[in-house]
Amino acid sequence: MEVWEKVNYLIEEKKMSKKEFADRLVALTPKLKRTDEAPSSQTILGYLYGKREIKVELIPYIAEVLGVTEQELFSFDIEYATSYNYKQSKEVREIINLLQYAPSSVVEHIKLQLQKYKTLHDESTKSL
Repeated sequence: MEVWEKVNYLIEEKKMSKKEFADRLVALTPKLKRTDEAPSSQTILGYLYGKREIKVELIPYIAEVLGVTEQELFSFDIEYATSYNYKQSKEVREIINLLQYAPSSVVEHIKLQLQKYKTLHDESTKSL
C-alpha cells in the first residue's frame, strides 16, 4: 500500500472528505522546498489521487491533519485493511498497540483462538 493510499484510508476512517482534508492541510500553510510556497488544494488532490508524489516536507502536516504520527503513514499496521476486514482495520491497529500490555498467557490464548478462526475460514473457502 502506497502512502497516498494510506492517507486516503485514514481520511475515510476519519469521515473526512478529500476537499476537507485539502482545506485543513492548506490552512497549516506548509511550504514546499522547491517553490517555498504552500501547495494548492488542486495539488493536494493530485496527491490523494496518486497523480503526484507526496513531498516529504508535507508528511508532518499530513500526519497532524489526520491525527496520527508520521511513522503511522509508513507503518504496515494500516495494511490490515483488506476487503475482508476493511471496516475493522482501526480496531486491529488498536489491538496491536494494546498487546504489549497483555501477559504472555493472554497473547497465547488470543493466538490459539485466531488460529481456530483461520482454520474455519480455510475450510469454508475450500468447500466452495
